[in-house]
Amino acid sequence: MAQLKVDLGSRSYPIFIDTDTRQLTAHLTPYLKNRNLVIVSNACVADIYLDDLKAALSKNYQVSHYLMQDGEQYKSFETFHDLIGFLLEGNYGRDTTLVALGGGVVGDLTGFVAASYQRGIDFVQIPTTLLSQVDSSVGGKTAINHPLGKNMVGAFYQPKAVLIDIKSLNTLPAREFAAGMAEVIKYGVALDRAFFDYLEVNKAAIAAFDTQTLINVVKRCCEIKADVVRQDEKEAGVRALLNFGHTFGHAIEAHMGYGNWLHGEAVSAGMVFASKVAQLNGLLTVEQVERISALLEYFKLPIVGPATMSYQDYMPHMRKDKKNLAGEIRFVIPTGIGSSKVTNQVSEAQLKQVLGFAPSAQD
Repeated sequence: MAQLKVDLGSRSYPIFIDTDTRQLTAHLTPYLKNRNLVIVSNACVADIYLDDLKAALSKNYQVSHYLMQDGEQYKSFETFHDLIGFLLEGNYGRDTTLVALGGGVVGDLTGFVAASYQRGIDFVQIPTTLLSQVDSSVGGKTAINHPLGKNMVGAFYQPKAVLIDIKSLNTLPAREFAAGMAEVIKYGVALDRAFFDYLEVNKAAIAAFDTQTLINVVKRCCEIKADVVRQDEKEAGVRALLNFGHTFGHAIEAHMGYGNWLHGEAVSAGMVFASKVAQLNGLLTVEQVERISALLEYFKLPIVGPATMSYQDYMPHMRKDKKNLAGEIRFVIPTGIGSSKVTNQVSEAQLKQVLGFAPSAQD
C-alpha cells in the first residue's frame, strides 16, 4: 500500500492507494468521527462495488446509500437538489459523512453537497476511474455544471480521506481509461518532464494494466497534485497550471453537450491546441509537440477538436473560463515538456491557426 498526505494544516488528509477496497476502508477509522455514512454513487458503479463497500463499512458505521444517474450531464442543479432532498427527508444531520463512490461526476457533486448541506458536513472520496484517481478526487475542487459553463458553481472543500483501489481500473470501459490518461499526461507535460519520459517508456505496460506500473503512475500524479494544492489551495497561482488544456477542453465539452465528449477527450485536444500555441511563440519545438501528440494518440485520444465546431463556437465558452482576469482569456501553455506558464498573450490569429481556421483580414 502507498500512502500520501495532502498537507493543509488542520485540514490535511491522507491518500491511500492499494488493490483492495475492503482493506482500504480499515484506514478510515482515525479520520471519521461520524458514525452515519451515506454512500453516493451511480447504478453502473454500484452494481460492481456497493455491496462490498457497505459490508466493509457496516462493521463500524451506520450505512445507507443514494444513487444518482450516470453521466456528466447529471452533474447538475437537479441532482444537487435531489441529493439535498434525500438527506433532508432522511433527517441526516451534521453528524453524517458522505462517501463518494465513483468517478469525477460523483465526486464533484458529492463534495459540493457536502460543502453546502447544513453549511458543511464531512465527506470521503473513493474514486473508481483513472481520471478521478489522479485528479478530481484530490485537492478539494467540488462543483456542478451550468449549461453556460463547466464547473461554474461549486466550492473549495477538502475531503477527510481519499481511498484509491487500483483494481477498480480493471472494470473501466476502454474509453474511460483513455480519458483518464489525458489527465495523467497533463502532469508530465505541464509540471514533470521525468514523469513524461516515464509514461513514454512504460506506455505499453500502462495499456496492459500492469498493477505496479499503474500504482506508480497514480501515486506520482497524486504526489504532484498534493504538492501543488499545498502551495496554492484556491488556485491563486501555481494551481492554475493544472488547467493545461482545459480552457479549450471545457469549451468543447460545453458546446458539444456534457457527456458527448468525455472530459479527458476534450482536454486531450485542448493540450495539443495549447502546445501549438507554445510552438508559435517559440516555447516548444515541432518535435516536442509531436511527442505530446503521439503519446495522446497512443492511448487513442483525440488531438483535434470536433469537426462540427467553428471558431465562433469556442469563443463564448473560453471567455467564461475561471482563469480569466479583467475580461482577458488566460491560457496555460508549456514552456517546454515538464514546465508551463499562464499567459494572456495569445492573439486571435494564433487561436484561429491552432484551432484550424483561416485568419481573417482583421487578424
